[in-house]
Amino acid sequence: MKTETNTNNFDVQSIGIDLKPNFIYDFISKPENLPLWTNAFSNIKENSAVMETPMGKIEIGLETITSETSRTVDWIMTMPDGSIGKAFSRVSENGAHAIYSFVLLAPPVPLEQIEGALSAQKLVLAEELKKLKNLLETS
Repeated sequence: MKTETNTNNFDVQSIGIDLKPNFIYDFISKPENLPLWTNAFSNIKENSAVMETPMGKIEIGLETITSETSRTVDWIMTMPDGSIGKAFSRVSENGAHAIYSFVLLAPPVPLEQIEGALSAQKLVLAEELKKLKNLLETS
């Protein structure tokens, strides 16, 4: 039986980072580091953050779910209207180095806006991953 998936509602990107996986995981798993490598987040608190959007700044709920054993870091973002955004990531061993992979789901917007919103976010994510690599490898 073949299952078809809607490939228009997610994007998967990865980047090689020339550091030990545990070092990378330790950095990424701390929500307070998000503003150092992402464009979207500022003012991180225990369970919330300020998110920069094309429409301005909004305060969101931010839950960070981590697993040191599998080196996964997932984020659940609760928007002011109650809609939920999700992002999933993993640091994988690649010899003495690592691969950081990131699953970007379409933002919680009306269905007719998903493709445009996701297309824009794909470009932003690619730049953020480069920024993360540079930040970690040069610090």
